[in-house]
Amino acid sequence: MDIRKLLKASADTKNLKLGQIIHAHLIFTSQISRDHVIERNSLINLYSKCGDISSARKLFDKMPKKNIVSWGAIMAGYLHRGASSEALELFKNMVKVDKLCPNEYILTTVLSSCSTCGLLDAGRQCHGYGMKSGLVSYPYVKNALVYMYSTCSEINGAMQVLNSGPKSDICTYNSVLNGLLVQTDLKGAWHVLCRMVDECKYDEWDNITCVNVLSVCGRVKDSFLGRQLHNRVLKIGINCDIFVGSATLDMYGKCCEIGSMRKVFDGLRTKNEVTWTAILTAYSHNEFFEETLKLFLEMDIDNVKPNEYTFSVVLNSCASISAFGYGNSLHSRLEKIGMKNHTAVCNALIHMCSKCGLINDAYNLFVKMSQRDVVSWNLMINGYSYNGLGKSALYVFEQMLVAKQQPSYVTFVGVLSACAFSGRVDEGFYYLNNMNQNFGIEPGLEHYTCIVGLLARAGRLDEAESFMRSNEIKWDIVAWRTLLNACHIHKNYVLGKKVADIVMQTDPTDVGTCILVSNMHARANRWDKVANLRKLMRDKNMKKEPGSSWTEIRNDTHIFVSDDNEHAESGQIRRKVKELLGEIRAIGYVPDIVSELHDVEEEQKEDQLSYHSEKLAIAYALMKTPNGAPIRVMKNLRMCDDCHSAAKFISKLTGRRIIVRDVNRFHSFGDGWCSCGDYW
Repeated sequence: MDIRKLLKASADTKNLKLGQIIHAHLIFTSQISRDHVIERNSLINLYSKCGDISSARKLFDKMPKKNIVSWGAIMAGYLHRGASSEALELFKNMVKVDKLCPNEYILTTVLSSCSTCGLLDAGRQCHGYGMKSGLVSYPYVKNALVYMYSTCSEINGAMQVLNSGPKSDICTYNSVLNGLLVQTDLKGAWHVLCRMVDECKYDEWDNITCVNVLSVCGRVKDSFLGRQLHNRVLKIGINCDIFVGSATLDMYGKCCEIGSMRKVFDGLRTKNEVTWTAILTAYSHNEFFEETLKLFLEMDIDNVKPNEYTFSVVLNSCASISAFGYGNSLHSRLEKIGMKNHTAVCNALIHMCSKCGLINDAYNLFVKMSQRDVVSWNLMINGYSYNGLGKSALYVFEQMLVAKQQPSYVTFVGVLSACAFSGRVDEGFYYLNNMNQNFGIEPGLEHYTCIVGLLARAGRLDEAESFMRSNEIKWDIVAWRTLLNACHIHKNYVLGKKVADIVMQTDPTDVGTCILVSNMHARANRWDKVANLRKLMRDKNMKKEPGSSWTEIRNDTHIFVSDDNEHAESGQIRRKVKELLGEIRAIGYVPDIVSELHDVEEEQKEDQLSYHSEKLAIAYALMKTPNGAPIRVMKNLRMCDDCHSAAKFISKLTGRRIIVRDVNRFHSFGDGWCSCGDYW
């Protein structure tokens, strides 16, 4: 009977009980002593692999003479147990005390320990030793070096190793690709992927390779290469793996190939919470929010238990379409199953409440969080800002600094927007000028665009234009439209004409801009310009997106379009609108017909305005909700001037709080006022 083979078999199968019996037999028969190095090494290997590191260490410490195998076995044991620092300490003792030179196996173990602990300097020293000793020529040493550099975010070092020595194998490429993806170096990842395809045969690919290559294709949105690689994955038969399936879904989703994504999903033999979350995420990121909610119901029907990330995706979809009823039912469900306190879930709840106009509920969730991350703070700051509560947003930012939470790039977008809402021009410039010095954040286009909005909202339009022209920034159409909208609101038609020309040159096919410029010309009585612009739109087949508004009544969503006759109760709704308009006229409402065509009769203009989608939605909500209950309406476009004015008067007439979320921001109407301050 070969004792060493039995011990090795026990170690490989992690059969600790058998190994202990063999160990006892060796002691009882006096077949082991302090000088039996090979047997003791076998026992150290057994206990290390079976997780009994204390027994392994006792055997190791009692050895009067240790060889390179002894050190390697105990170091590997500590590494497998997750005690990387102890493995590194043993390595130092081996070199300094026993004066032993590491072999390729020990160097690989030490490099793995450096990876786990993030010890880049120690890893570099090992790299130097490997180069001097020639050990880097071993493929597994090369793999360990690449993995160490990748996990320590030293991509240049990983690439240097990849480009040196013998031809790299698939494990090396896996490590480099993973490191590049973590560092979001997508260009580098794409080049390495192309090189790997040339150097490594497809039958060498493993599950990790497939996940990495599909992730690269998805993130660079290369659907052509992604489809080719997916076909290769099918041929080598790895597509059955649950993680490869999820990566395939993610790739097609990021490439906006929704049909292909759904086909892959339906073809999966096994679906768990990972694959369901992957497809839900893809639908949500592609703005198929209603489909996301329907798909989540299918997941429930299939009895697949959602995880915290699944709930986060679904709640964020609720936020995007203001599906308050659906989101509220999820909130109750999360409380019952005890998942509400998870940071990602609570962040999604805050986002959902903020986007549904329930900013106080969002703040209550925020203050009760046991642990907040930078996303939590950003959501609260931006939530207040989006709801027009600039002072509250700035207060939360001050609390963020008191809590010693480092702000991010996104934080200052919310802070500068809040300064604009609260009219704090000087404070806004202070934050812009001190972002880099105080927080190490370089201002970007979004921050500078906020400053344009800050000056424009304050009526300082000439300063806003001067700010844009004096800064060497590549302004996009959003920034110029911000200034154009301000010219429209402040009725500065001279500057508005100049800005309109720039905007139309930047993107002459943007329908929203054309409508805004047309309305501005109409207010300035430049009807020839209006006619020319509308002719241009007809000639280029530029069609305005139909305006639609929706409201949720007892978990049912009711959608309206302008001049809607399709709703089952359209007759009653129209009578309600007519009744409301008649009553608010008596308290001062005057229809804003300026932007309507000048060659249309006044009565016809008013009739066109009367049945805009948001008026129909508000009227229906008033019909179907109890007296005193708030009304929530969502609109896919900017709320028009006349509907905005009518909503203020309706809130005063009915004593109701009317919350309208349009494409720009929230409007909270109450007692004849709007939270936006008539600037939107």
